[in-house]
Amino acid sequence: MGCGLEADGKSSIGTTIDDDAVITLKAGEPRSTERFVRLHVGWMLAVATRIVRDPHHAEDAVQNAFANIFDKIDEFGGRSALKTWMHRIVVNESLMLLRKIKRTDTVSIDDLQPEFDANGCRFEDHWAAPNTPEALLLQSDMRAQVMGQIDLLPDTYRIILVLRDIEELTTREVAEALEISEANVKVRLHRARAALKRLLEPLVKGQGL
Repeated sequence: MGCGLEADGKSSIGTTIDDDAVITLKAGEPRSTERFVRLHVGWMLAVATRIVRDPHHAEDAVQNAFANIFDKIDEFGGRSALKTWMHRIVVNESLMLLRKIKRTDTVSIDDLQPEFDANGCRFEDHWAAPNTPEALLLQSDMRAQVMGQIDLLPDTYRIILVLRDIEELTTREVAEALEISEANVKVRLHRARAALKRLLEPLVKGQGL
């Protein structure tokens, strides 16, 4: 392989890529730090934008995240991948920023919950089983439209849906980030998925899926 990397992800002097990045950040060498920022800023902005919904707020969250990363790099113990550690930081910075933003463009989560008949059987359209919101997110031509519908959900539910189904955090990680119980995460996620499914009905039926 080129660039001095071996197949196992180690450099030619035996350190891992994460080790090299940590050494770079601790050294504080301007050019290396700039390269590090350019390498990671894209995915960090994508994460922050999905959470705060606004590119300008996302930029603020990422700036705060980088400052946090530089300040706390000595605390990185290598128990997880460096990118995983950075991901948690940008998520937390985005969540802190989001708490300061007031939204008025959401829909009622209660109006979008499943309906049941007199026998307690749930009404379910035929499209819902094979075309779940999670499955639609994997379709590149549908992703932007699905994300637009996700943005209509109240943040209490939207954030959990984003963190679990898009950022792929575990229930425990989401609970820790939001400082709520795992049971609460599961309940809100269930309601958020159900609400999103209702929001997607016109879109999916229009596509003939």
